[in-house]
Amino acid sequence: MRERTRVVRWWRLWRTRRPVTFTDKVKYKMLRDHRRLLVTFADKAAVRDHVESLIGPGFLPTVYAVLDSPSDLVDLELPAEFVMKPTHGSGAVVVVSDNAEPDTELPSIDACWSYTHVRPKRADRRHLAAIADFWTRQLYGQGPNREWAYGAVPRRILVEELLTGPHDGIADDYKFFVFHGRCEFIQVDTGRFGERTQDFYRRPWTHLPLSGGPPHADPPQNTPPKLDTMIEIAETLSRGTDFVRVDLYVVGSRIVVGELTSYPAGGNSPFEPASYDHEFGRYWTVPRRYTD
Repeated sequence: MRERTRVVRWWRLWRTRRPVTFTDKVKYKMLRDHRRLLVTFADKAAVRDHVESLIGPGFLPTVYAVLDSPSDLVDLELPAEFVMKPTHGSGAVVVVSDNAEPDTELPSIDACWSYTHVRPKRADRRHLAAIADFWTRQLYGQGPNREWAYGAVPRRILVEELLTGPHDGIADDYKFFVFHGRCEFIQVDTGRFGERTQDFYRRPWTHLPLSGGPPHADPPQNTPPKLDTMIEIAETLSRGTDFVRVDLYVVGSRIVVGELTSYPAGGNSPFEPASYDHEFGRYWTVPRRYTD
């Protein structure tokens, strides 16, 4: 098995040696960039200290708890609305708020690595603890061409502030694609648990005829009033790496940092038309070798 893994890795290294498109460059980075900085980016708890060291306090969600033991959730004092997620993976979140659909329930344990939005009365603490326990027993993103950095992150549970938008829904998600310290593209996701839309803009705010799956907003969003500041924050947080996607939210008068993502969609981001895969890749010159 070890020999087969070695051969597969060698083949993928050879196949990705001259990447051109954005998705191929993500896969190139996944295979070759093993700097500790990427582990910090991937760790939803540790990245907080990194963010504060670069842009100062006040740009992060309030943390209610970071738990080594999921069973501590049962008696943890929490507000009515909160977000729970694992520190060592992506795509697993439980949002508890009064704006969830009234009949939505927590998923079964075998289907809980997912996005879930439930009302407080549906958020049974023992069930939440069981979900959290399942999460901490999973190794995320492993394999010869996978998101290796998550495997080096301590498996804990993060419980934090719910970020809401103007009408108490989930705040819009602004994703800044930063290449060599400069933001070139911005993705905006709205309506995560409802009528989801997704749009892409070229800096500073030119709407692109690009689809990543969900429909476009109709009409497209106006230029956000804090866009220049968000771009400055994203570029500051990209320091030390050739590419990172910086996810930000606007909550009232606050700009809040969500995540720093090194491998969007694990190198499988959909681009329609496909020419934009090349266009995004044009701004990224991957190094022959990654060094600290």
